[in-house]
Amino acid sequence: MRISGRKNDELRKVEIIPDINIFAEGSCLIKCGNTQVLCTATVEEKVPSWLKDSGKGWVTAEYSMLPRANRIRTAREIKVPSGRTQEIQRLIGRSLRSVVDLSALKDHTITVDCDVLQGDGGTRTASITGGFVAMYLAVQKVRKEGKFIVNPIKEFVAAVSCGIVDGEDLLDLEYAEDSNAQADTNFVLSSGGKIIEVQGTAEGEPFEEERFLNLMNLAKKGIAELMDIQHKAIAKGI
Repeated sequence: MRISGRKNDELRKVEIIPDINIFAEGSCLIKCGNTQVLCTATVEEKVPSWLKDSGKGWVTAEYSMLPRANRIRTAREIKVPSGRTQEIQRLIGRSLRSVVDLSALKDHTITVDCDVLQGDGGTRTASITGGFVAMYLAVQKVRKEGKFIVNPIKEFVAAVSCGIVDGEDLLDLEYAEDSNAQADTNFVLSSGGKIIEVQGTAEGEPFEEERFLNLMNLAKKGIAELMDIQHKAIAKGI
């Protein structure tokens, strides 16, 4: 039995609350168990200098953890983000861009900010899942204003962690499980069933391909459930 009493293939309780920020074009609060991430999406009529006059837009992301998001206080990253923070925000940006037609954005940039209020494992995957909802709501809002004729979002995207803990293959690790995992993986998949990114590490001994494929099947099941939650949140927010 897992710490939370969940089955091996069971997600934590997931809730996505749309329109949590009255100023952002799109926003949501995603709760995955005790992990909570505030996601906001901003649409601006500008692009990076290297995209100027290209006719394309851009999607980028920023990620941060509040000082007391964890069990002990961590200092704010005021000047330079840590290597971990940079790696995670690049992952979020790549994941969101993969399902967007940048040509349809037409000289606009969407910036998705993911701020961790509480971190109990899976903050990067929650940021991708919630960040997509914020981005989708932002796009729909500006489309109503006539900025995008064609919907630039091609597919949904969501992410989840899986791992091997005490010899068991588990879906959606919370911190106590993640910190004791023999293998830790993150899967980012599209609604079309395509792989966007896979991160996997053996924390102790190597694990077999068969175990990896089992973890991937767990991820597919979890992501299908997450996308259903995304659809419901978006329906409430539009």
